[in-house]
Amino acid sequence: MENGSLLYQEASYQIIGIAMEVHRELGPGLKEVNYQDALEYEFQLNKIPYQREKRYRVTYKGKVLSRPYVADFLIADKIILEIKSVPVIIDQHFAQTLNYLKVSGTKLGLILNFGAKSLAWQRVVL
Repeated sequence: MENGSLLYQEASYQIIGIAMEVHRELGPGLKEVNYQDALEYEFQLNKIPYQREKRYRVTYKGKVLSRPYVADFLIADKIILEIKSVPVIIDQHFAQTLNYLKVSGTKLGLILNFGAKSLAWQRVVL
């Protein structure tokens, strides 16, 4: 924890601020990939280390499965971002992000939803 507060609080606030800027500029309702492109541009401008479409191997009974689990972004090797463009965040999105955390070994995920009039986000902590 940073300063006895939320996990990765400063980084989370910076990411959410960038997402708000993207939402303000593009508005709601575009495809997820459009928001991903804009976020990537902002991460580059702000010198935030990231990996887009980060692939994680999934193993079953000691065997690596052929299809990886792919997270939208991994920020600074510690925060998974799941980008949505839907009316509301639902339990399935939470479960999906929780699975990313389990597979990746990271502790914090942020679901960012650009589909509504205002940006919505949810923290997911493992």
